[in-house]
Amino acid sequence: MLLGCLPAGVLARLAGAAGTQKPSLDFPTQARARLAVTSYPFRTMIESATNRGRNPSIPGMDLAAFPAFVAEKFGIANINPLLDHFGSTDRTYIDAFRAALEKSHSRIVDLGLAGRRFYAADSSIRREAIAFGKNCVDIAVQVGTPSVRQHVAGRKDEKPDVALAAASFGELAEHGAKRNIVINLENDSPGPEDPFFLVAVIEKVNNPYLRALPDFGNSLIGHDDSYNHKAVKAMLGHAFNMCHVKDTVRGDDGKRSQVDLKSMFELARAASYRGYFSMEFDTDGGDAIAGTKRLVEETLQHLS
Repeated sequence: MLLGCLPAGVLARLAGAAGTQKPSLDFPTQARARLAVTSYPFRTMIESATNRGRNPSIPGMDLAAFPAFVAEKFGIANINPLLDHFGSTDRTYIDAFRAALEKSHSRIVDLGLAGRRFYAADSSIRREAIAFGKNCVDIAVQVGTPSVRQHVAGRKDEKPDVALAAASFGELAEHGAKRNIVINLENDSPGPEDPFFLVAVIEKVNNPYLRALPDFGNSLIGHDDSYNHKAVKAMLGHAFNMCHVKDTVRGDDGKRSQVDLKSMFELARAASYRGYFSMEFDTDGGDAIAGTKRLVEETLQHLS
């Protein structure tokens, strides 16, 4: 979509972003208002040509129905969808999605993006990753989110390279700053998204528009509570607006681990984190609706 087609309020936001030195949001202080729900645990339901997790044997819904679904099932007004779950990125669909947000009195607080190889030795692959990220930042402006979560992908024969990744993300963060969109990096896949690798990249770039998205459980996979504690603490030192909350995780070996949520929320308070907590129930743990309801109640207890 051309910038001239954007709503006046979005254009004003873009115009003001040019002089913005760092991102700023008026975060809510009431506990429930700080909660969000990700679309990933509900991927089996969401109908989209780019959603690889759809299960055609169960009833589905378009992502435009997701804000109302979250409001009805969980009493939460913030959503954290994946871009791959959008039915389209054309103007008509985005306008319909924004109308659905308004109708349900909801807002989008982060947009999840697919992975790209930002530290590949081949410069053409890195350029492709940067171009992908920039395009998604522009889409983020259109859908009205303050940030994107950019996954980092890598091949097994590629060693994560801080210098190459920092050069790529430095350029992407500059693009995000011009549009007032924060780029979040999440501790997810071992190797490419190792928490300490991501922190090293963020610190090297040193741009307030490149931030960390701490996931409370991902770094527990293949590790113990002590490692997860150190990982989340390091990530929280660079977090801005988004944390992912889960209470259990299952590794590739089938081992299930319990997340020490009390410790995680203590770390968030110690880091003076004021942003959102997005519920991302581990779907290997059972029904996503029941599991998300449990996560909401657990989180509210720790925020009270």
